[in-house]
Amino acid sequence: MKEFSLEIITPSKTAFAGQVTSVTVPGVKGEFQVLLNHAPLMSNFEVGRIKLELPDETEKVLVTGGGVIEIIHNVVLLLADSIETPEEIDVQRAEKSAERAKKRISERAKETDLSRAEISLARALNRMKYARK
Repeated sequence: MKEFSLEIITPSKTAFAGQVTSVTVPGVKGEFQVLLNHAPLMSNFEVGRIKLELPDETEKVLVTGGGVIEIIHNVVLLLADSIETPEEIDVQRAEKSAERAKKRISERAKETDLSRAEISLARALNRMKYARK
């Protein structure tokens, strides 16, 4: 089989550790796929969806808030800011978060960290997008 090792870690948990045949990540310049014998790489990845293809030919989808990926010698390490399955997403919480972020962005108060509000909005919209699929 064409399997390689993948570990996905967040600040609070190990979200996945095992063998996969493919992992697709939301890269900074677009989605990219990692297969066996991928060239060494270290890069950021964005808010979006991570798709795992498992050796039993099933797929697993995870929703992420971004992070860093390292690929070296068929070992892939994803250090994610946040990660959850679509089933774990609390849609009401995501909707409230989106509304708060939109309000902060539209008010543009002097003390508001605009980039933080924009990231919060992107994460909330991403959660809502994949929770509804």
